[in-house]
Amino acid sequence: MKLNMVFHLSADACTLDVPAQGAKGIPAKMTKTSEGITIDIPAIRGSFKGKHDGSSIQGEFSQHGMSFPLTLTQGEAEIKRPQTPVAPFPYTSEEVSFSNGAAVLNGTLTLPEDYSEKTPVLVMVTGSGPQDRNSTILAHQPFLIIADAFARQGIATLRYDDRGVGRSTGDLKNATTLDFKNDALAAVTLLRKRFKKVGVLGHSEGGTIALMISGEKKADFAISLAGAVVSGKEILVEQNRKMLLASGIAEKEVDEYCKALDCGFSLLAEGKELSSIPEQTISNAALKANFTKAMQASSTPYLRYFLKLAGCDFLKGIKCPVLALNGTKDFQVDAKQNLGALRNALSSKKSKIIEKEGLNHLFQHANTGMASEYGTIEETIAPEVLTDMIQWIKTL
Repeated sequence: MKLNMVFHLSADACTLDVPAQGAKGIPAKMTKTSEGITIDIPAIRGSFKGKHDGSSIQGEFSQHGMSFPLTLTQGEAEIKRPQTPVAPFPYTSEEVSFSNGAAVLNGTLTLPEDYSEKTPVLVMVTGSGPQDRNSTILAHQPFLIIADAFARQGIATLRYDDRGVGRSTGDLKNATTLDFKNDALAAVTLLRKRFKKVGVLGHSEGGTIALMISGEKKADFAISLAGAVVSGKEILVEQNRKMLLASGIAEKEVDEYCKALDCGFSLLAEGKELSSIPEQTISNAALKANFTKAMQASSTPYLRYFLKLAGCDFLKGIKCPVLALNGTKDFQVDAKQNLGALRNALSSKKSKIIEKEGLNHLFQHANTGMASEYGTIEETIAPEVLTDMIQWIKTL
């Protein structure tokens, strides 16, 4: 994946911006050398060392033991995101807060003109990893765009910063999908004080959470955008298989690695210790080293819970209408694998399952679907996905 890095250099100061990650003003220290400059960025454990080459500085950026080529040139870094809404807006927004235990979640309630208690409203739940209320990734803000599109069509939304992110508090390090589900339930409870029809919209892990809440009969309707339905173990093994094959690794080596992952993930899901995972047959040296790192990274409360979480735990309780969408070029949550598992579980005649041709995990029109494209694609979310959701909500 390529990222633009912007260094602001002066005689007595240096800071770093990474626009695609929303990072600005990271303190750094520049030292001039006979050939160029070195820059240390302690906050991210990174550094840059480069040589002057006419109008640019050619060098390497290093972080966490890895190095990447980096060329600095003068100018302004521009990231085009044409769908991002710009004021003025024909609707209003309110800042709200709600609690789940010790976690205090803060968010934005977007209200269409002339809204009432009969206006449909959705809680918006982000995918895995710490995310803000706009689900910001690589300068894309899909939840902001969805909230804007919905409000213009008479649909209200509540989006909020994940626990431990932005203006929200709470333990993020030890939280599991269950905690995030209960955070979203607290938002549903808040909205029920003002609205009669409350739904949940989630992306990726958030889509799974929308289905979990529906299975508990706490939502009046739900939208799952690339939500996982098969077990977390199956999701992660399939992710690795597709990405490794797409990167050109031999199928035999990929099969060995994925078989090892399946074994290791199964033991971790059962609560076993890392020491109980047997030696695996992995002929590719790089994949063998990566397997050890993958097992260590997966031995956390969050991933142990996710690995064993599966649709059979919540699908049978779903009675409300559900709209489920997945892209055919989704490398993270396979469309056929998950929509197929969901298809026979939905009982409401108003439920709808749509496989979107050519869209990736973020629902962008994509060439390969690989994550490396996310930031280079200007489109944040395919307009037809917005239309699908709005039209479906209006049929309820």
